[in-house]
Amino acid sequence: MSLNPALLAVRFLLELIAITSFGVFGWRAFDSPWRYLFVVVLPVAAAVLWGTLAVPDDPSRSGGAPVPVPGPVRLGVEFAVLFGGAAALWGAGLPRWALVSAAVLVGYHLLAYDRVRWLLTGRSTEA
Repeated sequence: MSLNPALLAVRFLLELIAITSFGVFGWRAFDSPWRYLFVVVLPVAAAVLWGTLAVPDDPSRSGGAPVPVPGPVRLGVEFAVLFGGAAALWGAGLPRWALVSAAVLVGYHLLAYDRVRWLLTGRSTEA
């Protein structure tokens, strides 16, 4: 299910929303001149973490893993970035957006149960 093109598109949008949320937090949570630094550094740090730590042969990615990590570590990274984005919205004083984001993330992970299982066990649901 997680390789369904529609679900992959939703995941991509969730990634973009999470990374943007870190920038919103940087802007709203800090005063000048720090806000100008954090509005750039926080999203870039999240994107680098997201793009660097990967499971080798992940079917939802190009297959490459710049820094190979086990599945549970990657799942932790995904949760930290995606749900961290929701937490960033909360910290930025946008609790409704944070709750909506978290609810959509929970729904996505329930639909992508096969990916979560694969990351935790290394076995697909067809096995």
